[in-house]
Amino acid sequence: MQLQASRLDRECRKALRRGPLSWVLPFGARGVPVMAEARVHLDHNATSPLRPEARDALIAALEEGGNASSVHTGGRAARGRLETARKQVAGLVGAQMRGVMFTSGATEANALALHPAWEIAGRPVTCDVLLTSAVEHPAVLRGHRFADENVEVLPVDATGRLDLDALSARIAVHAGAGRKAMVSLMLANNETGVIQPVAEAAALVHAQGGIMHCDAVQGAGRLPIHMGTLGLDLLSLSAHKLGGPQGAGALVAAHEDTRPLVPLLRGGGQERSRRGGTENVPGAAGFGAAAKAAQDVLDKEALRLAHLRDRLETEIVAALPETEVVGSGAARVANTSCLAFGGLKAETLVIALDLSHIAVSAGSACSSGKVGPSHVLSAMGLDDARAGGAIRLSLGWSSTEQDVDRTIAALRRVVPQVRSRSLRAA
Repeated sequence: MQLQASRLDRECRKALRRGPLSWVLPFGARGVPVMAEARVHLDHNATSPLRPEARDALIAALEEGGNASSVHTGGRAARGRLETARKQVAGLVGAQMRGVMFTSGATEANALALHPAWEIAGRPVTCDVLLTSAVEHPAVLRGHRFADENVEVLPVDATGRLDLDALSARIAVHAGAGRKAMVSLMLANNETGVIQPVAEAAALVHAQGGIMHCDAVQGAGRLPIHMGTLGLDLLSLSAHKLGGPQGAGALVAAHEDTRPLVPLLRGGGQERSRRGGTENVPGAAGFGAAAKAAQDVLDKEALRLAHLRDRLETEIVAALPETEVVGSGAARVANTSCLAFGGLKAETLVIALDLSHIAVSAGSACSSGKVGPSHVLSAMGLDDARAGGAIRLSLGWSSTEQDVDRTIAALRRVVPQVRSRSLRAA
């Protein structure tokens, strides 16, 4: 990762050396520095600012201290905070409280989930293969505890949705050979916001006795989620994507009597022996508070963010008609917009917007240190020129109309200037 970051750093420095940058630097016409504006954060899919409710719960737990496994007063107080958080996280996804296994984040939750051997509702289930889509997060594509040869990546259509016919065909082939499948499919894509056919995939895999896992990181707090309705066995969450603290996440089981036959972390029996190690009570408390805050305003917030996202896209396409809204042909979460500016470098646009005090991403934040087209956009059929000029703008609980106004104005200014400079350089 350090090497990838160094490469991106070199790319940034090269971009900054290419001629005068008066069109992006925060200086006035006479070269006098202007007063810095407040930053606009349109990168909630990378990390969302800490909600006040989460901050309060986090600080209170830190100040109180205590080990949730201790039986004295301080330990029981810590246990109380942990179980309150467990209930709040379960409520966000329509799960049983005892099905929530706290982890250090979604990557660990995925690593815990992606194992062939599970006990589901007290019944042992062993899967032979992992089936997933070509647009998954790298934390799923790597298959974790499935052997490389037992991981199959299935295609998506031009909108970025899993090809259900391909999934059905592969499940049938494996069933015919006496093999069971685990299917892992994200709820909403982190780069485009496209919502996946999770319930349909679950029905297909369950018909053959397999296991359904969902990486719901980008959907939680943005879409109504009920594990039973979606037909999920396992679901991964991350606190900091919905305004909780970094370093906290959860793997949620639909049934409380669900456990991995081989835990990822063995320890002293914490999390009902499903995940060893002293529980991160402050992180869990902040996570729970953020989950409750998001759930309390879910419907209203979805409408508000959809309005902001749609206005941003409409005005940018009107001002810059060559702009492509990636994934617009499918249902998307309300907060995410992926805009492709063909022929431009996304890294240059990200730098230009950053210098205008606006934070966006080029692809997934977890892979933004890589210089190259997004695997998600490539899987959707975008060529290198289109995919290489795509940026992601993601809104959240702190986003305002003024944030959108400033972003529209900056893109109207920056995109033609970057395009003009690119043409002159060519």
